[in-house]
Amino acid sequence: MEEKIERLKNKLLANKTAEATDLASAALIATGVTSYREIIRYTNKIDRLCETVTQFVANNDDDIDKARVIFHWLWISKPHRYKSQGPYKIADVIDAQTGHARNVGNCLGLTVLYNIMAGRFDIKAKAAYLENGFGRGPHVFSTLPVGDSIVDIENVFPNGFDYPGHLDSSERDVWGDQELIADIYNSMGNDLFATGRRSRAIECYDKAIMLNPKYRKPYLNKGMALVELGRDDEAEELFRHLPL
Repeated sequence: MEEKIERLKNKLLANKTAEATDLASAALIATGVTSYREIIRYTNKIDRLCETVTQFVANNDDDIDKARVIFHWLWISKPHRYKSQGPYKIADVIDAQTGHARNVGNCLGLTVLYNIMAGRFDIKAKAAYLENGFGRGPHVFSTLPVGDSIVDIENVFPNGFDYPGHLDSSERDVWGDQELIADIYNSMGNDLFATGRRSRAIECYDKAIMLNPKYRKPYLNKGMALVELGRDDEAEELFRHLPL
């Protein structure tokens, strides 16, 4: 079993693609869930969530309708969903969704959960990133391509399906599963940095950079960690090669 999880890790990082495994497993691995038994336990919890939703989307061939039903079901089943600085680790988000915790997660955690569930119904949701969403800093949300148009799914609002507020933003950067996993590694690095584990944080930032070389945040965060470790020359070299 442990060999299998190592193969999943190697696929994710060596191939630089979250599609080497499924989004749920990749998100669990990125947050340190390395027991195969635990990965199965949490993916089974997701299966049970999807089984409950299935009765509401059965016999519906329209992806938009199915995506809308999933969104509203999540809010109805757990009305207190969003919390700034809330959980982003998918295991915590799943536990909150299925348990008694008042809030489910932050924008990253909610987006990952929504996209996982959408994927189980063959809905090809992506994510979108804003450097300064709502004037409060980095922000992610779900987005669904529909022909020549898109439907944004703002997971932090109960009325956030087909949310129009970000459509005209010049900042938006569309992400797939790979980039979402990179953001999880960046968040993990930030947690490690905050608790003084600078070298471990750098490992997470490096994984984030590997998965999304265009994402500036892990470069900047890694640079700060290098400075804290007294590795100023490495930090200076890193800052000289920041992506545009």
